[in-house]
Amino acid sequence: MVLSNEQSPIYDIKISTVGPGHVSGQGVVQELTGMDLAMKLHYIRTVYYFQSQAFEGLTIINIKETIFYWMNHAYIPCGRFRKSDSGRPYIKCNDCGVRFIEASCNMSLDEWLESRDDARHKLLVPSQVLGPDLLYSPPVLMQLTKFKGGGTAVGVSWAHVLGDAFTAAAFMNLWGQAIRKQYPAQPLRMAHSNNEAQKSQSPIKEPLAIKRVGPVGDHWVSSNDTKMGSYSFDVSWAELTRLRSKICGDKDNQKLSPFESICIVVWQCVAKIKHGSDVKTVTICQKDPENSFVGVITNKVQTVKVVKTDVSVEELSPMELGLLIMNQAVDETKIIEEAMESDIELPDFLVYGANLTFVDLHEAPVYDLNIRGHKPVCVNCSIDNVGDEGVVLVFPSRKDHFDGVTVSITLPENHISDLRSMLKKEWSL
Repeated sequence: MVLSNEQSPIYDIKISTVGPGHVSGQGVVQELTGMDLAMKLHYIRTVYYFQSQAFEGLTIINIKETIFYWMNHAYIPCGRFRKSDSGRPYIKCNDCGVRFIEASCNMSLDEWLESRDDARHKLLVPSQVLGPDLLYSPPVLMQLTKFKGGGTAVGVSWAHVLGDAFTAAAFMNLWGQAIRKQYPAQPLRMAHSNNEAQKSQSPIKEPLAIKRVGPVGDHWVSSNDTKMGSYSFDVSWAELTRLRSKICGDKDNQKLSPFESICIVVWQCVAKIKHGSDVKTVTICQKDPENSFVGVITNKVQTVKVVKTDVSVEELSPMELGLLIMNQAVDETKIIEEAMESDIELPDFLVYGANLTFVDLHEAPVYDLNIRGHKPVCVNCSIDNVGDEGVVLVFPSRKDHFDGVTVSITLPENHISDLRSMLKKEWSL
């Protein structure tokens, strides 16, 4: 099945806004950390697919009512962005709410999920960015799409300036709890901004993980002259074991993770495709084992590391690449934040796609969204507005992680076909 732009299967679209039932006080504002602002041009788009039982009997009024109470405890993402006299953005709380979109689909849920067209997910999640009317742009948008014959998709657009994908997933899981009338003891808060303490008197080395763009002004999106394409595929745990065995050979003592195995394979294939423009530096984003979502909306649950080699990636063996990833990754998370704070004019950065970027979301709790005892039968994750080096996301492919992971790849469109062929020919993926 190919989805036609001329005749979209999505129809009967209605737009409204749902905010918290109670205000948090007059003039309440939320400052942003340097890492928040470094991520401000990226957007996390997630689509949760549910069978008909999850929302059966719930009217739109019922659903909006659950959001109404949920946002009492998660009011910061309901705010809108303002700028201080210095030009530094902050969130003005109690402004508006979450943008809410209702839609219908003329296909059944099974028909929809049977398609391998990755573009279909984009029809079920809002694609808006922040700005150019920054004062009126919602950082969170939800789209509820009803399929023919039952089944519902919940699409969520989350501005990365609020927090990373782990935070976004945990934030949505609180909605499921709110539907069951379970609420956190305290309202969610954002990580404290300590920008004054982080300013350095000495010049700060430019991190390898970022690319300066812009300035973008009040329209938080970067222009990209390269047309990007995406495709995804599932990898079972049995296939991941085979992949690791093929990379390690007889070196069974090597502690190579499934995510690292995927990094190795895709990195080397992309390097072979690009030939003259060797891909010698990659960025790796993973969950920080020392940080977790505990009532905090933050961009500090994941780390941003860089792996660099002076040798042609095509000439290295897969295991040599694996050793680089395991032993030579440099954590630039703090350096990125310092670079953001060191410039008085607050530069605009791209992190995802500044280098070929691998994002490990296999621990993200995307399958924990529980709607009246029902969890998603499928979840799709993507990151929008990435640099032209591309991004590779690895996230759970089924409930409880039993069936493996989904690998979603976004690259310049002219590389997609070659990569698909090479992954199939050399690695049977």
